[in-house]
Amino acid sequence: MSAPKRAPATLTRRQKAAVIVQLLLSGGVNLPLKDMSELDQVRLTAELAGMRSVDTSTLTAVVQEFIHELESIGLSFPKGIEGALSVLEGHISTATSARLRREAGVVAKGDPWERIAGLENERLVPVLQEEAVEVGAVMLSKLSVQKAAELLGLLPGERARRISYAISQTAEIGPETVRRIGLSISDQLEAVPVKAFEAEPVERVGAILNSSVASTREDVLEGLDQTDAAFAERVRKAIFTFTNIPARVAPRDIPKAIRGIEATDLLTALASAKGEDEKSRDFILENMSKRMADNLREEMAEITSVKEKDAEAAQSAVVASIRALEQAGEILLIADEADE
Repeated sequence: MSAPKRAPATLTRRQKAAVIVQLLLSGGVNLPLKDMSELDQVRLTAELAGMRSVDTSTLTAVVQEFIHELESIGLSFPKGIEGALSVLEGHISTATSARLRREAGVVAKGDPWERIAGLENERLVPVLQEEAVEVGAVMLSKLSVQKAAELLGLLPGERARRISYAISQTAEIGPETVRRIGLSISDQLEAVPVKAFEAEPVERVGAILNSSVASTREDVLEGLDQTDAAFAERVRKAIFTFTNIPARVAPRDIPKAIRGIEATDLLTALASAKGEDEKSRDFILENMSKRMADNLREEMAEITSVKEKDAEAAQSAVVASIRALEQAGEILLIADEADE
């Protein structure tokens, strides 16, 4: 491929950039010029304002040079820390991402209202409650009508009325003031510490005890009763064990729940059931096919004893299968009556 004809030396690189921008805009291309720095936007505007016209040969030369430069690029990298974080989103931890944004002041480089609009209502309501009503009025004015209405509905009546009236006083506020308010709100929201754990403490303790042997589980719960009885009660509600199956699993879900369990684990879990666990055994047998239940009863009758360790492991396998189906959305556990 022959080298492209270079644009006349009389045009500077900024002028050539202006030519390309004008060509693309006139062709209806929507360019993300707002992502450029404010200084670059000013310079581009000045170049466009200072130019009058270029002849066809000059335009052709500028376009060919532009295309040649694009084709010569093997790999491009994101510009700045904001671009890098966008590329790495989902690959680095939330805590690291938030810390880097704060340290680099990333928020100040973009439109703060775009980020604010993407936040959950629960994060924004405290701002509307604690900031001046004028700030709340600007915030609601910058959000979509639907989101603003949702937020207004979450506020106490008096506060909602005051902010609504304050919106009528925002007509003369300049764009830069609105941007500074957005930056201030963004900084305030960025200052909220990032949680190291997504699940609540009750859920984490409950999940750990679900996988613990019964003796350890009861010992921990007894200790929690003495230290914090209220917390211990909430943990008990979060626990799902073999004993909870009749109360938490719908009869129609039993065939699906046992489908992924090893036959030996299911047999061992049922054969070792004692005390309260006998209700779970009977519940499972009653809600599977009659032929399968009869076969299991025959095999159970031949088992004289099961080691406690094997019984725990087998019952845990049954519980794990049910939990996996719940997390996959294939079954829905019935809420604990104590939670109602």
